[in-house]
Amino acid sequence: MHKYEKNADVISTLSPEQFRVTQQNGTERPGTGEYLDNKEPGIYVDIVSGEPLFASSDKFESGCGWPSFTKPIEPAHVSELRDDSYGMVRIEVRSSHGDSHLGHVFPDGPQDRGGLRYCINSASLRFIHRDDMEAEGYGAYLNQVEDI
Repeated sequence: MHKYEKNADVISTLSPEQFRVTQQNGTERPGTGEYLDNKEPGIYVDIVSGEPLFASSDKFESGCGWPSFTKPIEPAHVSELRDDSYGMVRIEVRSSHGDSHLGHVFPDGPQDRGGLRYCINSASLRFIHRDDMEAEGYGAYLNQVEDI
């Protein structure tokens, strides 16, 4: 079993934007994220810890300006916390082991897929293409990614 944890060596290599989002609870500007329009099959992992977070098969176009997913690939890897910053009450989403700020979850997702919209910053993610999942140690999740 792979051990996922906050990794100081990885944190030191993050871009300023990745650091601001994951370590300082930032948000990337809408419509600017690297993975917003990614339609390739694979999984999205925490850029800091590598823990698997979301599958491409659960990604959908929400029109909000950030990658959106209907559910986590591994619910135990996602923590949901009350966030009442900026005069709003929201549910923040963080990686459980890496403690990276990922984004927020809202109850306005596709009703036929559970009704949730995990609105996630690309800067907090690393995408692993289906073709590379086995070699990178994520073969156990291949059954949760659509066929090529």
